[in-house]
Amino acid sequence: MSADLTVNLALLPSWLDPEVILRSLGPFLLPGLCLIIFAECGLLLGFFLPGDSLLFTAGLFVALDYISPPLWLVCVLLTVCAFVGNVVGYWIGEKAGPALFNKPDSKLFKKEHVEKTHEFFEKYGPRAIVLARFVPIIRTFITAIAGVGKMDKRKFFVYSGIGAVLWATGVTVLGYFLGQIPFVHDNLEAMILLIVFVSILPIIFEVLKARREKKRAAA
Repeated sequence: MSADLTVNLALLPSWLDPEVILRSLGPFLLPGLCLIIFAECGLLLGFFLPGDSLLFTAGLFVALDYISPPLWLVCVLLTVCAFVGNVVGYWIGEKAGPALFNKPDSKLFKKEHVEKTHEFFEKYGPRAIVLARFVPIIRTFITAIAGVGKMDKRKFFVYSGIGAVLWATGVTVLGYFLGQIPFVHDNLEAMILLIVFVSILPIIFEVLKARREKKRAAA
């Protein structure tokens, strides 16, 4: 990767810095990115991965020719991985979900993650499969919750496909076109910080909401 793209996001831990993650993949950048998107959407262990900022940065990299395959191919691969990830997540929830989520002492599958995801699903119904794509952590667990709840498979596949296109393709294309704007190109660090901040806003809102509820309960 060219030395022209040297983005030092000192304010972020390395595991949240999309430029560091993508650069560390070296010649396997695109396959590695596909694997990360698959893991975040399907494997419960991938809930901590920064999918939004990775997709956005991937779009920027395509625009700047740091990813050689054309945009359409990158979008197709990432969308397929996001969709297949959801299918695998549903299968995990259907087959092993109850055993995994019914352990109150589990350090990995925290009860609050499952409860928040269940509330999200109950509030929005099947649309939650689409909306959850844009909410970190929720997008990882909601597929398993759908599997545990035996959601109609045909409906799940349809909404998962729509969500995969809107999220994987949409965010990548957004990064691509913004990457061609000189201001964005010249302020890449700020742009990546912005997309990371936007991607974690839902988590911030949930934390603040939980604190308010605790205060009300205590009162």
